[in-house]
Amino acid sequence: MQYLGLVLHNRWINESDGVKMEENINVYLQKVKIQDDFWDYYINLIKEVVLPYQWQALNDLIPDAAPSHAIKNLKIAAGLESGEFYGMVFQDSDVAKWLEAVGYLLQNERDDDLEKIADDLIDIIEKSQQPDGYLNTYYILKEPNNRWTNLAECHELYCAGHLIEGAIAYYEATGKSKILDIIIKYADYIDATFGSNPDQIKGYDGHQEIELALVKLYEITDEEKYLKLSRFFLEERGQTQNGHFYDLEVEKRGENFHWSRRIVDERNYSQAHASIYKQDKATGHAVRFVYMCAGMAHLAKHTGDMTLFEASRRLWKNMATKQMYITGAIGAQAHGEDFTTDYDLPNDTVYAETCASIGLIFFAQRMLEMKPSSEYGDAMERALFNTVLAGMSRDGKKFFYVNPLEVNPELAGVNRNLDHVKPTRQSWFGCACCPPNIARLLASLNQYIYATRNATIYTNLYIGNTSLLLVDGTLITLTQTTNYPWDGDVAFKIEMNKSKKFTLALRIPSWCTQASITVNNQTIEPNIKDGYALLKRTWKSGDSVTLTLKMEILRVKGHPLIRHTSGKVAIQRGPLVYCLEEADNEGPLFQIELPTNAEFKIKETDTIIAGMKTIHSEGLRVKPSDWQEDLYRFDSSEEKITTPLTFIPYFAWANREMGQMQVWVREL
Repeated sequence: MQYLGLVLHNRWINESDGVKMEENINVYLQKVKIQDDFWDYYINLIKEVVLPYQWQALNDLIPDAAPSHAIKNLKIAAGLESGEFYGMVFQDSDVAKWLEAVGYLLQNERDDDLEKIADDLIDIIEKSQQPDGYLNTYYILKEPNNRWTNLAECHELYCAGHLIEGAIAYYEATGKSKILDIIIKYADYIDATFGSNPDQIKGYDGHQEIELALVKLYEITDEEKYLKLSRFFLEERGQTQNGHFYDLEVEKRGENFHWSRRIVDERNYSQAHASIYKQDKATGHAVRFVYMCAGMAHLAKHTGDMTLFEASRRLWKNMATKQMYITGAIGAQAHGEDFTTDYDLPNDTVYAETCASIGLIFFAQRMLEMKPSSEYGDAMERALFNTVLAGMSRDGKKFFYVNPLEVNPELAGVNRNLDHVKPTRQSWFGCACCPPNIARLLASLNQYIYATRNATIYTNLYIGNTSLLLVDGTLITLTQTTNYPWDGDVAFKIEMNKSKKFTLALRIPSWCTQASITVNNQTIEPNIKDGYALLKRTWKSGDSVTLTLKMEILRVKGHPLIRHTSGKVAIQRGPLVYCLEEADNEGPLFQIELPTNAEFKIKETDTIIAGMKTIHSEGLRVKPSDWQEDLYRFDSSEEKITTPLTFIPYFAWANREMGQMQVWVREL
């Protein structure tokens, strides 16, 4: 069987190929090959280190890492091995995300060995699938008679969604339809199982994911039923006309729980407390929230449903303007991995799950596709360059689940409120959602750089690349060259067979106080709309554009209602948030004050990253004195001494010896 999504997606195309865009076909034509000193390192790391390492982890071959058992679960379900299910109820999703990352890498460059591993895995998945299409190792092995009885807690549709996304990525890379046929059979079974008919389940999963996956499946098959099923899951959420679905589930299964009743009772935890059209603030589990919103925005794009888009917009606005960290992290508390309330953004007890920032990027990208606006691109850039990159060590073998903005290792294991915060990255996790999520995002990074809409190319991220883009029926080769994020100079070269009138839209980041643009070496004053500089003209092959974004060292203040940043300042240069780390600065870091008149200097170093730019200044700290056994004193006079300060990019911290770290510094 051939599907629509393979059309033109994975090869370079010449106009002689006779490209035609039919109205009834969704073709996402974009061939973007990243060629960038900063990002090439990470993409090569994903291919050469991260995916092989994660494959070993999924196969329980890393001695010092928490066991996964994910591949073994599949082999047992396939009848290839004996044993019992082990791991989290959502263990299958780690395998699916790994396969998705493989697919994205193979789209950019063939690798026969990697493809063979994936094909063998797909054979196991095929053998695991039940005759009716069902495919979930937990229920196949552990509770075969209890399918779909505990959707609030047990992630069946979540795992299905990840498998759909992994299958699509692999099919688009290789053209091999086996895995796509498997998941279509599964999706059709789900479509027959859920809905409003009397013989169907009128409910939804506790952890959103299937919603956005079904829209992707629609894009590749053009089957409207997948869009309708995605809408059903979204719109059924939080409905109470005939009783709340979670309560009905609990009653049917006799008050049994997989985790605890809390998930059922705290309905905002999974955004099931109200209809999606009535929700107006970010609440509950942060990853579930952004996955849901990504699905909403993606569905709105394909249906043109402005009510759905406005619902997405309301939720975005609350999250981005009241509940997002300077690093692009979201989720303020460990309890439930949740949002709390507006302006509650603690730095040391923060949760800030890596997956949540990845989900934020999914959400931002889909909002950009619906309505190009730099606010979405800015947030996507902030999360990518700070929290997401911080989630993985430079060697690709250790990971953060939680991304704090302030760490004191002496409190680890002592202050139980900080048990979720680790001062060093971990080899693996019993709940290992974050490592393969990083892999699939970075492997697909080329999909986030540009968006095309009508006769406009929107440049959302500044990453060196050579790209083939279809704009209003014309194929255009666009080359972007830059040393971003270390400097703000970006050059573009346009090549095509004939002259074409279109708009090149360049995002002007909110951190940039001054931007200049030249076209063919002539300075221009472009029209700025929604944060994009719009360069509309008739372009010819060989035209060039330069964008210079002034990269100043900025002092960033938090909103007055954020008590955790009151009287403090953070340092940012370009898209990078900086931090103090004890490896460079004498501790305790919390004693340091930064004078308002302190000057900054930039130095280039290869200490952690080749070409990394560090920021240097002078601060003050209280001079040590002989307090003896005094805990408090009535004499408040303190002598302060000058201390040199070195700020490094936040994403680079914890790649040396363990020590204190903090983003926000007291300002004097």
